[in-house]
Amino acid sequence: MKSLKSLIITTSNNKIPGTAKKTGVWLDALAVPYYILKDGGEYITIVSPLGGQIPVDPDSQFSIATSESSTRFQQDPQAMYHLSHSLPFNEVNAEDFDLVFVADGYGSMWDLVNNKELKQMLENFNRQKKPIGLVGHGVVALVSLTKDNGESLVKGRRLTSFSNSEEESAQLNGEPDFFLQSKLISLGAWYSKGPDFGGYVVADGNIITGQNPASSGETTRQLLSLAHKKTKLKKLKDNMNSIERTF
Repeated sequence: MKSLKSLIITTSNNKIPGTAKKTGVWLDALAVPYYILKDGGEYITIVSPLGGQIPVDPDSQFSIATSESSTRFQQDPQAMYHLSHSLPFNEVNAEDFDLVFVADGYGSMWDLVNNKELKQMLENFNRQKKPIGLVGHGVVALVSLTKDNGESLVKGRRLTSFSNSEEESAQLNGEPDFFLQSKLISLGAWYSKGPDFGGYVVADGNIITGQNPASSGETTRQLLSLAHKKTKLKKLKDNMNSIERTF
């Protein structure tokens, strides 16, 4: 089976604006998809708005928040190199990748929303019907996207994301400009959720969303399955076209 070129997107934001509170990518939401893709033989490129060192949310490094994948990631020289040498958005093109995964991280609420380079990149992925996976606060990357007719991309889409009740339980309320669940609903998304902090995934066409870090694994597995199906279908169509040209 052909190895897929996989793009992982994270936040570059290491602090909640106007406060001293540190934030960044949620470690498990990066490590779990990273190893599902790597162990599956896929090529991985990690990108962030600024490139370079990716900040990790300190809260995600407590033992209660980590998994075997997080521990493995922190002990893996290649993974840690990726973490400190991410590429900036302006150095990647959607055409070069088969799928994209946007990792959870509270910092995303500031630098993955209304980001022109990310907007262009993800709209290109969607235009080509390439699989797009997003988890938790990373789903905010969809908020500024539009369809060719100018409508919000999320309008009429079945989606999930970090929920309002999870924001309140984690005491994150009041700091960003909006709650992600409320924002998606206001844009016309068909939002649904599972139990707080439990795994919950929603697939709608080429877009797969996970509610929170606990959803990272299943979101990635569904994303990878969809990408392989798309690749097989393309290969089949190419073979059929080749046969037709022969005759």
